[in-house]
Amino acid sequence: MSDDSRSSLATSRAEARTAVVIPAAGRGVRLGPGAPKALRALNGTPMLIHAVRAMAASRAVSLVVVVAPPDGAAEVKSLLDAHALPERTDFLVVPGGAERQDSVKLGLDALPPEYDIVLVHDAARPLVPVDTVDAVIEAVRDGAPAVVPALPLADTVKEVEPASVAGDPEPVVATPERARLRAVQTPQGFDRATLVRAHETVSDNVTDDASMVEQLGLTVVVVPGHEEAFKVTRPLDLVLAEAVLARRRLNDGF
Repeated sequence: MSDDSRSSLATSRAEARTAVVIPAAGRGVRLGPGAPKALRALNGTPMLIHAVRAMAASRAVSLVVVVAPPDGAAEVKSLLDAHALPERTDFLVVPGGAERQDSVKLGLDALPPEYDIVLVHDAARPLVPVDTVDAVIEAVRDGAPAVVPALPLADTVKEVEPASVAGDPEPVVATPERARLRAVQTPQGFDRATLVRAHETVSDNVTDDASMVEQLGLTVVVVPGHEEAFKVTRPLDLVLAEAVLARRRLNDGF
């Protein structure tokens, strides 16, 4: 590639518009029975609204696509209409699929053509700071095909041979070097064409979109994550999230 071509590509990336896809079609069984996890209240406001606001807080984000439960798109649309959201950001709701991967693909299919950078964000991570969102976008603009925010692990990790019967002791088979491990968060950021190709090519049911890009043989890079970008999965996580919001209100006055 010539220097002029590299310069043109860098300029194109720097000017690229950014959209976010939030898959929110899951039930969240580990939080117990009731509303889908994304619609559970956090400080009186659904987690989904907190997550949408966290993404829209970045001035680089101009569109947020929420992928709703297949039979709940109208409810989610009403929910977004009922809450104050940044006027500079557009919002779109589409029905999702049976699996997370299906829902992300449906969100991608709904994006207008002018968006070249796509973030994929878990609705169950409602408290991501805007600096983390901006860092992911900046890394994609700088040329990375895929970017994930991540944190070093505080605990030693053991690889085990899973027990055939739940509750039985599990033998340790390895202790990975902790310094080389990271706990991955969202939003994950992508060059749109790369993410579309991954969804068209990889058929395995994976836990995150960056894994699909890895299967294409492309490099995924890591930027620093944040301790407040944790995933609300268990009832105890709701308590922690409420505490974070209370601290923010005390420090920031909202």
